[in-house]
Amino acid sequence: MPGKEDLRRTVCVVDDDETIREVLATIFGAEGFGVSVFESGEDFLAYSFDVPPACVLLDVLMPGKSGLDVLKEFSGRSAGAPVIMISGSADIPMAVDAIRHGALDFIEKPFDPFAIVGRVGEALAASGARAAAGDQSRNADEVAGAEMLTPREREVLVLIAAGQSNKEAGRELGISPRTIEVHRARIMEKLGAKNAADLVRIVMSASDQR
Repeated sequence: MPGKEDLRRTVCVVDDDETIREVLATIFGAEGFGVSVFESGEDFLAYSFDVPPACVLLDVLMPGKSGLDVLKEFSGRSAGAPVIMISGSADIPMAVDAIRHGALDFIEKPFDPFAIVGRVGEALAASGARAAAGDQSRNADEVAGAEMLTPREREVLVLIAAGQSNKEAGRELGISPRTIEVHRARIMEKLGAKNAADLVRIVMSASDQR
């Protein structure tokens, strides 16, 4: 059971695979993070956090509560703690469902543990970069239908409208290019855009009408 130490630099690993728990705990510990490991979603949800952890790595397929069920319950009661889902059998609908319920990113197994450390670091560092959206962010707020977009989808829309590729946008937001693709597909569906060029025109039209 994890201790009640300062969790602002603590990564929680929730996975029924003992090897994955041990590997991630060792690597994150070597990088200076505190690590709390849980072998089930029930154990994780039963633990009382005094301070939200820096990040949660949550397996999708586990005995008992699935990762998606855990995500929905955790997101509903703990704002501000980013959750990265990991799965050996990911598909687009599953990724969309996870992101819709608050997941920051979706990583497929097998994965490079060191790459996950980098992904977590990028995600934590991205919080400052997101504040630099400035006027473009206001443009996104003024787009017809913007009220249907989640805060993350608005961030992605701003970067796409600025001409960034999926890889560039993912780097700035600290998430994977595939996750950007999922967000972009949902944005296009909500705003009725046919392609990325349509999204740019929609945002620029909002700017011209200010």
